[in-house]
Amino acid sequence: MQAMKTALICLGLAALAGLAGCSTNPITGRRQLMLVSEQSAEQQSAVAYQQMVGGLTKKGQIERGTARELQVQQITDKLIAQAIKLKPASAAWQWQVQVINDPKTVNAFCMAGGKMAIYSGMWDQLHATDEEIAQVMGHEISHALAEHTRERMSVAYSTGAATTVAAIALGAGDTAAQLMQQAAVVAIGLPNSRESEAEADQIGIELAARAGYDPKSAVALWEKMGKLPGGRQPEFLSTHPSPEHRADNLRALGDKVMPYYLAAKANPPPAARYVNLVPGTNVAPAKPTPASQQLQGTGGGSATRR
Repeated sequence: MQAMKTALICLGLAALAGLAGCSTNPITGRRQLMLVSEQSAEQQSAVAYQQMVGGLTKKGQIERGTARELQVQQITDKLIAQAIKLKPASAAWQWQVQVINDPKTVNAFCMAGGKMAIYSGMWDQLHATDEEIAQVMGHEISHALAEHTRERMSVAYSTGAATTVAAIALGAGDTAAQLMQQAAVVAIGLPNSRESEAEADQIGIELAARAGYDPKSAVALWEKMGKLPGGRQPEFLSTHPSPEHRADNLRALGDKVMPYYLAAKANPPPAARYVNLVPGTNVAPAKPTPASQQLQGTGGGSATRR
């Protein structure tokens, strides 16, 4: 009997290995492990995102109708307009962005399908400008465009699937139905590889430049993060590994995309609304918007800390 179980485990793991596939990302040109389909990544990311936002809403940590929330929406809309040009399929995403009221956390993320959040520590700890916020959000959006969430989900799923195959063979029951959602949750916390970070740096700074945000702000933001007081490593630095000379790399990238920034400033792209829309429409959910909170987005940035 034990020999049969062992054989089943080996057979299951072999089948899992056969399912493993690599595909070439059309934006980066890099080969990526993709066990999870794009549709599954987007669906399960949406589930994990809604659960997270629901829990934070009950705690009163999701900002609604504040000047800061409107500011982030306006900045993000400009970035998404450029993201869609790079990845036309993302026009069908139900883009969402939330501001999480957590003054001690300097962080932001964008999951598969355009589910985004940014923490208030970006302002409370970094005093980030609009330009720097745009760099943050551009960087995070780039992770979704380059399918880094899906890639991390595939890693999490492959580990969980291997465990499940063994559990089935040993009579522990089939938990495969839970794996995909667990992979989406785990993927939020998994750090990106240095390769993925370099890709997001390159894509993000170009998105921001084309949207009219100064590339120099990416370097300024990175330097701010490195100087945060208190002796605690910022979350952004711990989950976003970087080369020793990342600031120099950002300067070099900034020089390359500066013409896009200058062109956007000379001829600003038309404004459009993409985030937090009622599904199936091009309008935002109805809510009071005081005139004093109508802001014009003027810049971008990026950062993270807990």
